[in-house]
Amino acid sequence: MSSATPTSGTPPVRRLSLTGVLRLRRPSEIWFKPALSSVAAVAPPNLLLLALGRLDLAMYTMAGSLCALYAHNRPYAARARTLAWVVLGMIGGLAVALVTASLTRDAVVLVTVGALLAAVQKALCDATRVGPPGNVVLTFISSAALFVPQSLGQIPGHLALAAAAGVWAWLVGMAPAPVRPHGPERRATAQALNAAAAYAAAHGTGADEDHAPARAAGYAAVQAAWQTLLALPTTGARAATRHALERLVVRAEVALAAPADTDPERLRAWAHALRGAGRIPRTGDAPADTDELLGVDAELAARPVPLWRRVGPLAPIAARTALGCALAGYASLALGIGRPYWALVTAAALYQANLTLTWSRAVQRVVGNLAGVLLFAAIAPLAHLGQALLVLCCLALNFGAEALITRNYWLGSVCVTPMALLVTEFAGYQATGDLMTERAVDTVVGALVGFLAAVVVTNRRAGNRVEQAVTAADRARERAARLLAEPAPAPGALEAARRGLAVALTDLRATADGAAGEWWGRALPQERVVLAERSGHRTLAEAVRRQAVRPDRGAGTRTEDVRP
Repeated sequence: MSSATPTSGTPPVRRLSLTGVLRLRRPSEIWFKPALSSVAAVAPPNLLLLALGRLDLAMYTMAGSLCALYAHNRPYAARARTLAWVVLGMIGGLAVALVTASLTRDAVVLVTVGALLAAVQKALCDATRVGPPGNVVLTFISSAALFVPQSLGQIPGHLALAAAAGVWAWLVGMAPAPVRPHGPERRATAQALNAAAAYAAAHGTGADEDHAPARAAGYAAVQAAWQTLLALPTTGARAATRHALERLVVRAEVALAAPADTDPERLRAWAHALRGAGRIPRTGDAPADTDELLGVDAELAARPVPLWRRVGPLAPIAARTALGCALAGYASLALGIGRPYWALVTAAALYQANLTLTWSRAVQRVVGNLAGVLLFAAIAPLAHLGQALLVLCCLALNFGAEALITRNYWLGSVCVTPMALLVTEFAGYQATGDLMTERAVDTVVGALVGFLAAVVVTNRRAGNRVEQAVTAADRARERAARLLAEPAPAPGALEAARRGLAVALTDLRATADGAAGEWWGRALPQERVVLAERSGHRTLAEAVRRQAVRPDRGAGTRTEDVRP
């Protein structure tokens, strides 16, 4: 390791960069699924309202329909629960917004309530790890609803529309289950295998620290696969598939711990075999694999962390969101903009795990929204030819947003912005120039004020969390080292300790990366992090060699007799 590694007494250098912020990534492997789900969830309610001549009610049905954007990476049993909670959360936020709108028309009060709602939605989405699109869609709906004239008598009917559309969105999200019931877990396992193969292929070329990002990405993919598999039923017909996939994830984890003993092509072959609906590859001797899975059983038996403990560390992010959204909305009001919720939502969309990532998202948001305003200018004349064309243009933009957003956030925003502008015209056409001006101003105001709020509200807990993560990693390593020193540890004990150490090291890297992007905090214990990671990964490799587990055991790529 270079001697230039910063120590705990050396304040890290933090700077904001534009390098790579707008760079396009490869599209998601399943980019078309959320895109098609979005169209399938939004189209029937909107077309029905069009036929009834009540497109002015589309905002309420879209509140439920947009829930179909969530949980595409989860197994179907877990997806059913997640989508149900998203629908309930969406309706809850909408209900608060509608009741508030019916009780007051004071714009300052409305912005304040919207900011508080945005903070709660941000904290809950991050704590539950609901996944993309996170809190942004929830905040968009609740903030827009605050500025729609409302009476208490109308609220039950409007909530019923949202609930009906939410049920339809739930059905759309669950629709692929009969066709490919094990698709999400197979994809997660394949991603873990490919990530481990990438690290194993790069290992041995250059210095070890040069491959740290690949190793961290590999462990993150493995942990994501474990979380996916642990959400599956432990008994019944699906359990056989779960156990077969667990053995493959174990091989990916072992490959990360001992890359020199790994054949990357075999891992890639297993990953390729998981595509489609073929049989699941077999890794080796089932009895040997059974002992390795004892660590999985221990994790299944562990009690989940209570929600309040997960929300606590997110208090600084929630405070940033509340302050930034409120100030952005107030600034928009001061400028005389008629829709301050646009500035509020822009601010809410910025806040990421740390200030550096928030800066990147701010740049992406501004670029994407301003480009989207120009696209709206080109689309508006066509959309204004009739309400049917207006609905069809919104559906096309809805598909484009979900198809492109995995390439980079700004690219998806190019479609989201004109779609949001067209939705405002469901109740009646408006002056294109005025809409464009208001949206452009609100975007810049929301991004500027929102980012300044992030600079002011610092996450002083970040350093403490790094210290805690280092301590947890050291303890996990010591436990594994003690078992390695025993001539005959209890069956499954070493495997459970190895998996616990892998989890601790993954959490350490994620925590350190998040804290490194914060400003104004105390210097991080960089030297302790480096030493903990180095010694931890060495212990992982020793555990692998002790168990004599090799990813190249057996000949050829055999398959389990397990159908998806």
